[in-house]
Order: sequence, then structure tokens, then C-alpha cells
Amino acid sequence: MRNKILIFLFSLFSFSSFIFAQGTAGDKAKFEYRYLIDMPTAGILEKGHVGFINEVLPYGVLITRLEAGVFDNISFGISYGGANIIGAGDPQWYKLPGVSLRFRLFNESILMPSITFGFDSQGKGEFFDSSGRYAVKSPGFFGAATKNFALLGYLSFHGAVSYSLETKDGDNFIDMYIGFEKTLGPHFSLVGEYNFAFNDNDTKSFGNGNGYLNMGLRWSLGDGFTIGFDLRDLLDNKKINPTAADRAIKIEYIKSIF
Repeated sequence: MRNKILIFLFSLFSFSSFIFAQGTAGDKAKFEYRYLIDMPTAGILEKGHVGFINEVLPYGVLITRLEAGVFDNISFGISYGGANIIGAGDPQWYKLPGVSLRFRLFNESILMPSITFGFDSQGKGEFFDSSGRYAVKSPGFFGAATKNFALLGYLSFHGAVSYSLETKDGDNFIDMYIGFEKTLGPHFSLVGEYNFAFNDNDTKSFGNGNGYLNMGLRWSLGDGFTIGFDLRDLLDNKKINPTAADRAIKIEYIKSIF
């Protein structure tokens, strides 16, 4: 079995190298990140492109997102999912779909980062009706900045400030994120983010006040196709069913429709 797995991975790597993969990861990335793991970035989907993302999270959570670049520097998206989609028993569908909209105010220059404003109502994990929130709150209204540097490929730094509309739990503080991406050759990238979770740290909230530290690996497998492997909540911040780290998979495909 181990040999079969190694042969499969080697074949997949050889195939991706053969077709000159150009997804969102690596030195040859063709598209920008709009999210690292959970945090929004200043990236935007180019006009005339559509993006399709599936995220598989613990507790059978599956979230599907469709994005479209409709104008220069303006994109929107819609998402939907639920818990226990993968597994046995009845699925627990989200009550409402998530919606997102982003507008890039400034493009990146030598001295200035790119800056984007937007809104995203899609949280992560299970949705709890009693608290009116997801296990990890949605960003809500946000502003994000991204700056790229040439360093053995590329090193990118990201920062964001957000205000979630999930305030039924009484914790309605402004939140902050910081993150990075480091390319690892033409097809791979390492990403990491820290969500301060200022809006999820009081006595009635789901977090312990440590914030959410997430790390991930991105692999561009083909033209517009990227797969990601994530380790989430490395600081054991969540109060509900704490574990050493949650494992998740993200699959993204971006295609020009013009």
C-alpha cells in the first residue's frame, strides 16, 4: 500500500510538472489569493474569470464557493455548505448562503501595498442557531492589504481588519488578521495566518482568547487548479471539542470564460 501511494504521488507530481502548472501557488502562480486559509487578502479575481472552491473541514463540513470577476478590480461570490455533509447521518445545512463582494481600491506599487475592501458573510465550521454564528465567525466587512517581495521566489505579507455581523453572542469587537505566503519553487507555497479573534474571546464565545493560528501548503496541479492541505487552530483556541489541530483540504479551480 505504501509503495502504491508513493507511485501515485510521484505520477501526480510528474504530471503537474509536465503541464506547467499555473494555479495560485508557487513562483509561477497565475492568480492571486483572495483568502489564505480563513483570512481575506487584497487579492481579487480578474475580470472574465470564475473560481470554484471546495473546502472540506472537520465534522463533515463541506463549503462550496463560486466567485466571478465581473469588472476590473471588482468581484463577487456566493457560497453554501453545512456540517455532516461528509459522513453518516443527516446533513446540517446552513440556514443561508454566504455572499461576498470585494473592490480593490489601490493596486500594488513599489512603495505601497494593494488595498481591497469588501464583505464576506461565510464563516467556517458548524453553524449554531442559539448563538447565531459559525464556529469560526465570518469576516463580515473587511479591509485587507497585501505586499509582495522577491526573496528566493516570492514572500508576501497580508493584513486585514474586519467587523463580523455575527454579534448575537454579545462579542462584537473589531477583529484583525496577519498572514504570509512563501513560495517553494514553481508549484508550491507555504501559507500561514493568525486571527486575533478579538470578537471571539469573552465568556460566552467559543474561543479561549489565544486566537486562531493556521498553517497550510498549496500545490498548483494544473492550469488554474490548486489543492491545499491545512492545519487549523494550532493554539487550541476553540472551547468546543478542542484537539491538537484540525485538518482540512481546499480544492480550487479558476477558469477564464472570455
